[in-house]
Amino acid sequence: MKTTALTVGPIETNCYIIYNEDAKSALVIDPGDEAERILARLGALGLTPAAILLTHGHFDHVGAVKTLAEKTSATVYLHPADLALPPWLTRPLPETLPLSDGQVLSFDGMELEVLHTPGHTPGGVCFLWSGEGVIFTGDTLFAGACGRTDLGGSWTQLAASLRCLAALEGNYAVYPGHGDSTSLEIERAQNPYIAMAFKG
Repeated sequence: MKTTALTVGPIETNCYIIYNEDAKSALVIDPGDEAERILARLGALGLTPAAILLTHGHFDHVGAVKTLAEKTSATVYLHPADLALPPWLTRPLPETLPLSDGQVLSFDGMELEVLHTPGHTPGGVCFLWSGEGVIFTGDTLFAGACGRTDLGGSWTQLAASLRCLAALEGNYAVYPGHGDSTSLEIERAQNPYIAMAFKG
């Protein structure tokens, strides 16, 4: 199993492609913009996307979804709570399948657990790829920071989500929606927002 990443769009969103090199099957996480560039990366690797997984519904994470879905027939997954985001915060999407807390998604040997982590948006999720020791945190958790809560979010919910992530057993590589990757161990020790979340 492998991961490749592209930083796309004016807000520099991290789009991740995880794939089974033998099966030539891929999952695309948060294709926020530059659909043709994402398709070119898939083509260069000889990959066919089985699904598009969205950590949340903000426009900078979903901007390329419609084009990708039309050109690849990949199934799109989103937590239903984010279907109610106002139009100015999102972009038109094709039909989506619902994500729920604890759900396990399995595609050609790639198995991810869904963690519902609201706060940045009502339907925010993280994808835990325990087999590879990775968690894709979207805009819930960044290196040294966390997502904003003034665009339909809630600090109370986000604090609970940060506590949930910090309580995961072991260490994971953290692949966030923006910025550099980090590790859960580093964020537990150094992230001031996780510290705030535990203070109430």
